[in-house]
Amino acid sequence: MAKISILGVPHDDNSSFMKGAAEAPAHIRWELHSDAYSMWSETGIDLGAVGRLVDHGDIEFGAGDPWDLIEREVGHAMEPGDPLICLGGDHAISYPILRAVRRRHPSLTILHIDAHPDIYHAYQGNPRSHTSPFARIMEERLADRLIQVGLRTVNDHHRDQFKRFGVEVIEASHFSETLRLDITTPVYISMDLDGLDPAFAPGVSHREPGGLSTRQVINLIQTISQPIVVADIVEYNPRCDISNLTAIVAAKLFKEIAGVMVKTASH
Repeated sequence: MAKISILGVPHDDNSSFMKGAAEAPAHIRWELHSDAYSMWSETGIDLGAVGRLVDHGDIEFGAGDPWDLIEREVGHAMEPGDPLICLGGDHAISYPILRAVRRRHPSLTILHIDAHPDIYHAYQGNPRSHTSPFARIMEERLADRLIQVGLRTVNDHHRDQFKRFGVEVIEASHFSETLRLDITTPVYISMDLDGLDPAFAPGVSHREPGGLSTRQVINLIQTISQPIVVADIVEYNPRCDISNLTAIVAAKLFKEIAGVMVKTASH
């Protein structure tokens, strides 16, 4: 039976506006395992089957460089060879995660769903800002392709960075229900919850109206036919949530990403 690994990365030191994303993993796990919901994915995978989910717990941050710790712990979680879903945390964590992922996957495409490109060279003087991970990722060539979907805050600096790194961009205003991504390598999904319209996911620090629906994001993920080897779900801020709605959405997205991971791992 194909297994899915889980790793919590409760880190938000590089959030530019407000803290709270470090509190997210526990809330997402609570909704994921709640008796209120089914553990079956829409693609027919029983994630509640004994042994299906392997939870490595949360990284415990203390002394030392948190980036080195994240990279090391992600590497350990990947050792069995199972697909991995990391629960953030702010979006800055994607960079050290991908440093570990790239060592195992010499061919890799990132599907990044977000309201923001998160590709500033640096923000407020911080090159590790949660608005900068994809600048670091592409500088180090940690992926062969970066496809960003759902953007709606693009400025001239972002456009310069898109040209510099060859980013493929599908802004929210150009999103189509018939979108099919032509991907030929293993896939890393980076799911920033503010990529959704705040009507669906209010529990984020940077609400940006005009985004994708939960259904649109799930449909897009379900079109992926290449193996999804690692994913992150980031930027959930429980302090901003309403009736745990965003935690429920995060758990739903977890299940649908995991379901496709199982399906594509068997190809």
